[in-house]
Amino acid sequence: MFVVLPWIEYKRLTEKEDDRVRIPLDVAEIATMEDKSLIRAWREHLNFTQGEVASRIGVSRAAFAQMEAKGGKPRRATLTKIAQALGVKVEQLAE
Repeated sequence: MFVVLPWIEYKRLTEKEDDRVRIPLDVAEIATMEDKSLIRAWREHLNFTQGEVASRIGVSRAAFAQMEAKGGKPRRATLTKIAQALGVKVEQLAE
């Protein structure tokens, strides 16, 4: 059996999904130039307050502030909640 189809359709059907982690330049600049964590950089880029994100993940603002602080190490489950609250992938928050 043979199938004939347009090249573009073939490419679409056979290409692997790009699994690279992408971070917008604005977020990268906040993180590096201002020496902030990726969690904080994303939050600031998306114009969320600490209180808004804390409420979305079910913790106090003070607890979230510790999680997003430079050197903070939230557990994987918490990082997943933060990513969902911000609308990003967990891999985009990993330092």
